Amino acid sequence: MELKELTELLQGMIRIPSVSREETAVCVFLESWLKSHGLSPKRKGNNLWICAEADPAKPTILLNAHIDTVKPAASYTRNPFSADIEDGVLYGLGSNDDGASVVSLLEAYLRLTSRPQPYNLIWSATAEEEVCGKTGIELIFPEIGHIDLGVMGEPTRMQMAVAERGLMVLDCTARGKSGHAARNEGINAIYEALPDIEWFRTFTFPKVSEFLGPVKTSVTMINAGTQHNVVPDTCTFVVDVRSNGLYSNKELLEYIKTQVKCEVKERSTRLGASHISQDHPVVKRGLSLGLTAFGSPTCSNQTLSPFTTIKIGPGDSARSHMADEYILLSEIEEGIKIYVNLLDNLSI
Repeated sequence: MELKELTELLQGMIRIPSVSREETAVCVFLESWLKSHGLSPKRKGNNLWICAEADPAKPTILLNAHIDTVKPAASYTRNPFSADIEDGVLYGLGSNDDGASVVSLLEAYLRLTSRPQPYNLIWSATAEEEVCGKTGIELIFPEIGHIDLGVMGEPTRMQMAVAERGLMVLDCTARGKSGHAARNEGINAIYEALPDIEWFRTFTFPKVSEFLGPVKTSVTMINAGTQHNVVPDTCTFVVDVRSNGLYSNKELLEYIKTQVKCEVKERSTRLGASHISQDHPVVKRGLSLGLTAFGSPTCSNQTLSPFTTIKIGPGDSARSHMADEYILLSEIEEGIKIYVNLLDNLSI
């Protein structure tokens, strides 16, 4: 397709509000657009995918980008849904994160499937990425079957995120015994929590990622006490755990529970870290094209994908969620070119 047609598609998407869990209208629009251009998308929930007839003897590559957005920042000076173009710059909520990847990967899919490839290729546009929702990308995995490699479109300036931090949130509770503060009675739960808080502050897990560094644990919230003269019998605190791809969240959780005295309850272990070997063919191809490999601190659909992934897309992560979000049309054009060069005739 011509860049103009892809740009008009992206403008149409931007003009439809699509905050996470409210993507129905934009999904219907995109599904209709694909059908009007001779494609046969499949749909489950607010998730779309396209695949040619698969050869079971070949591996499968999944191209993915998301159609949901965050809410527009209060500091917008433009209409976030106007999709205006000025001097080669397209403005609008979701233009950079993640509409540019949606249309760039679509065009890459069309170009790559126009000739034989040593793999099956699937393009997908999915919902609820911004909230890691359970009816987003995970909903299509049982439908499309085994995946050998995922190419996740996110704004990375078309550089390769070969690792991505995972996230686990822990609710911790230290217990004591209430008493009158003036009479030196009771067991102060705050004091009981302090050694565990210090452990989270100072402990370093031995495996350190080349791209993400060590596992990071941060105590970010704490609450205790009912009034000034009562020794608190409960102290609760929240720990933000960022995994580095060398431990699963469950491994980290099990070890933490052996090291601290407080009760530890995980909210979820499903947002795992991502890591791809430097020897993987897609990484080696990218490096040969002059792309840079880096570790990403931000979560994406990689955290929900139980297969090898790489994150790469047009735009800049620094623009994501900012007011007056934008994408350069030249970035879309460059993104398509790099996607095709990265994947054309790639053996995995």
